[in-house]
Amino acid sequence: MYFVYLLECGDGSLYTGVTTNVVRRLAEHRAGTGARFTRAKGAVRMAYVEEHPDRSTAQKREAEVKKWPREKKLHLVSLMPSARYASCDA
Repeated sequence: MYFVYLLECGDGSLYTGVTTNVVRRLAEHRAGTGARFTRAKGAVRMAYVEEHPDRSTAQKREAEVKKWPREKKLHLVSLMPSARYASCDA
């Protein structure tokens, strides 16, 4: 199982990525071993997560979301129940 996620950064920006383990990936971003973007801006929380059956579909979705304007990404974030990945934010 693969996950496409939007990560909220310390400056309010959103980072989009793909992982097989959401909790581990958030920890990597917070530890500074994630993407260069999140090392510079700081990782706050997982703002959105969606499941995909394989890497190919997850990467296609990631590419699609990365092209979206911020407003469309924020709408996507608003659709996710806040408690679904609450354990990721601890």
